[in-house]
Amino acid sequence: MNWFRSKPIRTRLTLWYVAVLAALLFLYGAGTVCLLVWHLNRQLGVRAIQDLETVEGLLYFTPDGTLRIHDDYHNHPESKLVQDRLLEVLSPNGAVLFRNARLGNRSLGGTPFRGEGESGYSERSYRMADSSRVRLVSRRHIEQGRSILIRLAYSEEPVWQHLEGLILVSAGCLPIALALAGFAGYGLARRALAPVEAMARQAEQITSDRLSERLPGDVHDDEWGHLARVFNRTLSRLEQSFEQLRRFTSDASHELRTPLAAIRGVGEVGLQKDGNREEYRDVVGSMLEETTRLTQLVDSLLTISRADAGQIELQKMPVPVLGLMREATELLEVLMEEKRQRLILMGDESAAVLGDRLFLRQAFVNLLHNAVKHSPIGGTVSVYVRSHEGLIKLEVIDSGPGIPPEHRSKIFDRFYRVDQARTRDAGGAGLGLAIAKWAVEAHRGAICVDGASGGGSVFLVQLPAA
Repeated sequence: MNWFRSKPIRTRLTLWYVAVLAALLFLYGAGTVCLLVWHLNRQLGVRAIQDLETVEGLLYFTPDGTLRIHDDYHNHPESKLVQDRLLEVLSPNGAVLFRNARLGNRSLGGTPFRGEGESGYSERSYRMADSSRVRLVSRRHIEQGRSILIRLAYSEEPVWQHLEGLILVSAGCLPIALALAGFAGYGLARRALAPVEAMARQAEQITSDRLSERLPGDVHDDEWGHLARVFNRTLSRLEQSFEQLRRFTSDASHELRTPLAAIRGVGEVGLQKDGNREEYRDVVGSMLEETTRLTQLVDSLLTISRADAGQIELQKMPVPVLGLMREATELLEVLMEEKRQRLILMGDESAAVLGDRLFLRQAFVNLLHNAVKHSPIGGTVSVYVRSHEGLIKLEVIDSGPGIPPEHRSKIFDRFYRVDQARTRDAGGAGLGLAIAKWAVEAHRGAICVDGASGGGSVFLVQLPAA
């Protein structure tokens, strides 16, 4: 078995094909031989029955009680010599009354068995003393008031001779047929597996730096085409993941370097000058501000990392959406007062979802902070909560410049910025919306962004109702 498994697939397929074909041919040949034997024996039996009925009309008893058979019905005397029947007539007690010349002194069937030939014709195959096989038919008959048992048989040897010849010819042709089938099967298997070999050669050339390459054969509609499409889709996901990882690593290092450089720069300036207490307080305050920004960035990175690794377990409970949104607005109340913005918060008080309160609040805070950050001074931020067909819908609308359509599909990507300089100056790292998207989708919800009718952006969140 280990030897078989160590062979190439095309060799194993060929061996299986030849083995199954040989088994089928053997079963077909055995079935054909059995059917042919039965059919020929049946024909011999019918012939013997017909001949026995003829013999019944030819038998007669002589005046001295001897049983004879009329053989003067032949047109030519030599016709008697070509008859191949074996004939034996017995009395009820088994005494031999007549045997034809072809049978001679041989016994045809031995002692009569009980009920032989009484209710009809008794057919059987019989092996004679000289080992020859015959098809024997027997029947009880009343001749001139006396009961006799007529046995008539034909030799089965011609049937078996023909069958032996057929078996020998088949046995001689079978290896040739299997060899031809094996060569054809090997070529067919090699041709069928050629796309796999081509895909394997191409796959060996694909590395982390060449993930843009694809396996051939994905245009076909067969199994190999399906396999190639599955692998190519996997390569596309890997390429996208690698690209995101590269961008994430680059952006994360840049975002971490920016506050660190600011802290270092502020510290170096503070050391170079001999200032008073207030000046040093400003320096320390600037350093603490950059440290806070750095801490928030690290916390966001840790949250995303844990989410990607599947290490966050949601503690789900019924959460009122409108009440949770009020908590988020309280956290941003100072910022909104600084920008003199107006907040509109309306919706269904009974609307609730089954989710983790901590992560849902973080998602709502990020969405609301994004709206406040991009709305102008004196602008309006609107929040609407409503229930519809088993879903809780949350809309966060800002009065900012809006997001161009070409950027909306990427706005939830990590570190993605529509306006690099403006967003960085505002203190964002491009992770808030990514965390919000993860939190919503972790609760089997969906989030998207669209343009508002009067300008600005509309962030729509849909969550299953509790």
